Amino acid sequence: MARKNLTAILFMLSLGFGLALAHAGEPATNGEIAVVLRIEGAIGPATASYISKGLATAADQGASLVILRMDTPGGLDTSMRAIVRDILASPIPVASFVSPSGARAASAGTYILYASHLSAMMPGTNLGAATPVQIGSSPDSPERSPDDEETSSATPSNAMEAKAVNDAVAYIRSLAQMRGRNAEWAERAVREAASLSASDALDQQVIDIVAESTTDLLAQIDGRSVKINETDLALNTVNLELAIIEPDWRTDLLGAITNPNVALILMMIGVYGLIFEFMNPGSVYPGTVGAICLILGLYALAALPVNYAGAGLIVLGLILIIAEAFAPSFGALGLGGAIAFILGSAILIDTDSPAFAISWPIVIGTTVSALVFSLVVVRMAISSQGQQIVSGREQMIGQIGVIQDWQGLRGHMFIHGERWQATSSTPLENDQKARVTSIEGLTLHVEPEATHEN
Repeated sequence: MARKNLTAILFMLSLGFGLALAHAGEPATNGEIAVVLRIEGAIGPATASYISKGLATAADQGASLVILRMDTPGGLDTSMRAIVRDILASPIPVASFVSPSGARAASAGTYILYASHLSAMMPGTNLGAATPVQIGSSPDSPERSPDDEETSSATPSNAMEAKAVNDAVAYIRSLAQMRGRNAEWAERAVREAASLSASDALDQQVIDIVAESTTDLLAQIDGRSVKINETDLALNTVNLELAIIEPDWRTDLLGAITNPNVALILMMIGVYGLIFEFMNPGSVYPGTVGAICLILGLYALAALPVNYAGAGLIVLGLILIIAEAFAPSFGALGLGGAIAFILGSAILIDTDSPAFAISWPIVIGTTVSALVFSLVVVRMAISSQGQQIVSGREQMIGQIGVIQDWQGLRGHMFIHGERWQATSSTPLENDQKARVTSIEGLTLHVEPEATHEN
């Protein structure tokens, strides 16, 4: 009976613990709530996953509003479009709020601001500079003054750049028209990398509100009407309780490994771990760590916009480096592998965002480590050629044994604790020492030790 009660208690504790983990991070449902999600730093796959899950959780909890607090320099086009699709499909009104003071909604952040049902900024913030980076300047570059905006422009230098600009313009104009915002300035943000302060954005009808705080935002949007799935919805936001959803450990892990530099390092650790495991079967730890890192690296690359030519060059480089380890070519394979690895790393990530570019110090560091690995293997191969053989049959050549029984030119010899058949070109005597000169099958060819010494 005691055992049954103990089992039941353990089962209930396990069930309660599992339910607690399942609902960890979800907002409370006491009263009406406004779910707060944060977009900070470069927008990538982790951010898109976090926003998607946050919007779904808000819908499940019956939230009245979702507030996106933004401070971003931009990010990946694919992740930005995924966030925009989630906002457009959301059954709950979404209010994007650029905060705190000093924050910005540059590049991809401008698209998200335009896509939201309501857009707000805190004093001291800015938005814009939505030009594709390879045509305009980086989102991290110094901002232009309003006077500079009139004269600055990003002129496409070829058909591909013109295509990218026109696509970006059409996309942001469609969002502006959907939300009734300034479509002309949205086009300038793309073509001319224009930027606006919070007050200027309000004057030009780019945003709806300038708010001092989240509480001020809720007070100002109270009673406003937004369109949700072709239905007008009046907002009642004065008494909403804020429920902040923080990124969970999965989002944090995805954010860490989808850094292209981290993904590349994980790939290298994985490859080296497997190499060491193959060179020393049974060591377990290098193979285990290598397999885990390799899988994480591949998962990260699958979530990023990868240039397949770059990935192919990296794979080729790693194959050549591995081949150098197992079939030394005195550096030819290793050097070729290093060159292929550098070229592949340089073009691996197919994106305009500097935040997701592979760092050259990382590329050089991983390449140098690969070259060092190849050189170590080559040196070991060269040095091994001049060393005396210490195992196998060949190591017996030159060794001295004792004749046990002998008749004419044949007999038996005792060497290394074993009795071997032996032949000689000269007669030998029992208990005489002889040196092995060669091996043929299981027969040793020997000569008297005295003859060798003379």
